[in-house]
Amino acid sequence: MCGRWTVEDVVAHLTAAASTGTVRWITSIVGARFDADLHNARRLAEHRGATPAETLDRFRAVVTSTRAASGHTPAWLGEIVVHGQDVRRPLGIRRTPSIESLTAVATFYASRDFTVNSKKTVAGLRLEATDGPFAHGDGPLVRGPSVALTMAMAGRATYCDDLDGPGVPILRWRCANQQLAFRTSPGCAPPRS
Repeated sequence: MCGRWTVEDVVAHLTAAASTGTVRWITSIVGARFDADLHNARRLAEHRGATPAETLDRFRAVVTSTRAASGHTPAWLGEIVVHGQDVRRPLGIRRTPSIESLTAVATFYASRDFTVNSKKTVAGLRLEATDGPFAHGDGPLVRGPSVALTMAMAGRATYCDDLDGPGVPILRWRCANQQLAFRTSPGCAPPRS
């Protein structure tokens, strides 16, 4: 669900996020000349283990970390929510984040483009959660579980299958275009050497 990234790559990305403070993050993104793909590829290489088991051990070692590149809590919570689902869904692990977490991330994603073009993705649509308080926008309706709305805003078109309403085809098309842009980006995840 993350373009060319494998589940192991996503786990390494989460490890990097929980291991990289503000100064290191700024140094890395500047060193990559603000190319987020190159920045991410370098951090993946740094935090991916020699084996999948080692990558998982590295992740487990930072699970309780409170380190983040900034104090922008909804952004980093979004990393955990979205990439957690990116790992769980392909592996068939059924777990939904709390409604409070999903509502905070969905509200953030609907209000601005940060790491993904989530605000542009839902522009002109009315989003309504069927399991929580999240609602946003005006236009053709898109209704469904908070997790599906959040993941669709993050560009995961497969979650549109869990939504209904006249706005779903528009959202699905926009998600597919977000995924296409991510998948064709050259620096997403370098092949293992």
